[in-house]
Amino acid sequence: MPIRPTIAIIAGALATTAVALGSAARTDQDLAQQLSDEAKQAIDEANGHGVTARFTNRFGWPTRHPLLSGGEKLNEGVRDRVAKSVAAIPGVGGIGWADGSTRARVGEQPLSPLHCQDDVDALLRARTIRFEESSSRIDAASNELLNEVTQALRPCLGSIIAITGHTDSSGPEPGNLALSLERARAVQSALIARGIPADGMRADGVGSSQPVDGLLPEDPANRRIEFKVVATRPLQPTPVDIPGPH
Repeated sequence: MPIRPTIAIIAGALATTAVALGSAARTDQDLAQQLSDEAKQAIDEANGHGVTARFTNRFGWPTRHPLLSGGEKLNEGVRDRVAKSVAAIPGVGGIGWADGSTRARVGEQPLSPLHCQDDVDALLRARTIRFEESSSRIDAASNELLNEVTQALRPCLGSIIAITGHTDSSGPEPGNLALSLERARAVQSALIARGIPADGMRADGVGSSQPVDGLLPEDPANRRIEFKVVATRPLQPTPVDIPGPH
């Protein structure tokens, strides 16, 4: 029996989506593998015998925020040196130790806002914060990405973080403006729930007025959230933000 045109169209769309998702996953996996290789070399150079860096989260997805494990017999100075060496690799986010530490001490001064901007941009280059269709409700699948964005923004606390929602040009522009603002506010609320201070964020929506360079205004890829660190004075991190090597 011939396939109905509607079914054929849906099947084609699903196949296209699967290919796109597979491509994004490969990109993330390639980055994680590259960082893993560089981390192994950094650990060896820091004499971190027995320490390994895992660049996947608890769900098996690639991440730029490695979990260090092993090296229990190393002294604190060596463990601290190992953590700093891995944290200094370009593209690596916050470091965690399997025995309880949440971030590596990278130096005496906090990371600059520019570094935070680069970290967030890198996270969103291959992945997108997704929402339910025609809604400001954040898709549950984006929770892990929001966790990583939160960690990338922490060193910039004290600066103003602008959150801007964008849409494509489908639908009337007044509705696009309202939806883009609602989604930006939803992301702001999600970050507040993860510990980012409310008074350090500003949410805005611009509808379809600022499409991605090279894309047509109606392209769905224009549906996105962008972050920009607009001030330059980060707070001095507290011991809670940056514990020692344990």
